[in-house]
Amino acid sequence: PALHQLSHYLLAHYQKDTRPVRDWRTTTNVAIDLMVYAILSVDEKNQVLTTYIWYRQHWTDEFLQWDPTRFDNLTQISLPVESIWVPDILINEFVDVGKSPHVPYVYVDHHGEVQNLKPIQVMTACSLDIYNFPFDVQNCSLTFTSWLHHIRDINLSLWRQPELVKFDRSVFMNQGEWELLYVLSSFQEFSVKSSDSYAEMKFYVVIRRRPLFYTVSLLLPSIFLMVMDIVGFYLPPNSGERVSFKITLLLGYSVFLIIVSDTLPATAVGTPLIGIYFVVCMALLVISLTETILIVRLVHKQDLQPHVPEWVKRLLLERVSVLLCIQDGVKFKQGRTQSSDISRQGENDDSTAKLNPYGCEDPRECQASGGARPMPAFVGPSEGSPVMLGVLHEITAIRQFLEKREEFRDVAREWLQVGYVLDVLLFRAYLVAVLAYSVTLGTLWSVWRDA
Repeated sequence: PALHQLSHYLLAHYQKDTRPVRDWRTTTNVAIDLMVYAILSVDEKNQVLTTYIWYRQHWTDEFLQWDPTRFDNLTQISLPVESIWVPDILINEFVDVGKSPHVPYVYVDHHGEVQNLKPIQVMTACSLDIYNFPFDVQNCSLTFTSWLHHIRDINLSLWRQPELVKFDRSVFMNQGEWELLYVLSSFQEFSVKSSDSYAEMKFYVVIRRRPLFYTVSLLLPSIFLMVMDIVGFYLPPNSGERVSFKITLLLGYSVFLIIVSDTLPATAVGTPLIGIYFVVCMALLVISLTETILIVRLVHKQDLQPHVPEWVKRLLLERVSVLLCIQDGVKFKQGRTQSSDISRQGENDDSTAKLNPYGCEDPRECQASGGARPMPAFVGPSEGSPVMLGVLHEITAIRQFLEKREEFRDVAREWLQVGYVLDVLLFRAYLVAVLAYSVTLGTLWSVWRDA
């Protein structure tokens, strides 16, 4: 009976359409509080943040006061929220009405202090910066203000101390993609076109994305493919397998980008840094394939291939090979010297053989001296000379063919040596570029994450 009597006593002549003060000059002070319960979704494309918060506010209603001794020492009562005056405090960043549960009651104590506690699903506009994805930190504001009453009628204050609000994670669900860092609060006044000032209370919800899933599914496969591209340089430059290997890597990376394109956040104002990272990795793979094609084209043996220019020999085989600590150049020079000596020795033997078929300038001298190589009994000198000249002609043709082939082989070996040195030079330059790019990108991500 005390509850019914008190409720009838408070609401019998209550006017909910006017601000509950006995003197209109009195300012109604509304203290508000906020606790983040969950981060539901972050829509980077539409720049919308959906959160679930526990919102609390209390104010003093001068027409909801009573003497507890008259009502069985009852000091607190719950009243329907539709039956009393409530402040018109809204969130400025609202973009849509969320599915918030309706709480039909408020608590009122005998001093007239009204407590309105309710959970709210908030869909607010937020400027989301995805440049550091997946190591991004977002800062979204929730601005509470009276939509109609200026500061002389309704003033806002913080229910708890700012330090308690900042690190309060007592009700936050910490199992999703986002983690709550802290909630900052600040009070300020603002006016529109020199009109009356309004009070507003801002809460800055600072959240950070957990990057483990994106690191495993996006970064590590890309890093593995780039490592395999670097390892592919150890295939011989004169082998056609390197070209097919790098084409396969490029094709695999293209398929990988198609798969992860739906995972990357998309906005109309910018591109995340990880997207730029993927594009640069694709460009590096294309550069690697182009370098491989050029080296294979350079060292491929062709019959019409010219000699290596002298300036290329001096630049690559002497200076660059020493600079890169390549010892094969000395062996190559030694091989070239031995080949020249063998060629000159073969020419001397052939010139001696051209004197006559028997190794003497005149056959009669050989006969007079007994002849080291006597003529066969069935072949006379007049009949043997044309046959032996034909044999010598064929031998000379074979020797010239072998010399020509050896010359082609020497040219091919020269170009192979040049291609080998150039391949090592380009590989080390490519490796330095990849390492510098990786260190720069890792440093930027680390600095932004710590900041």
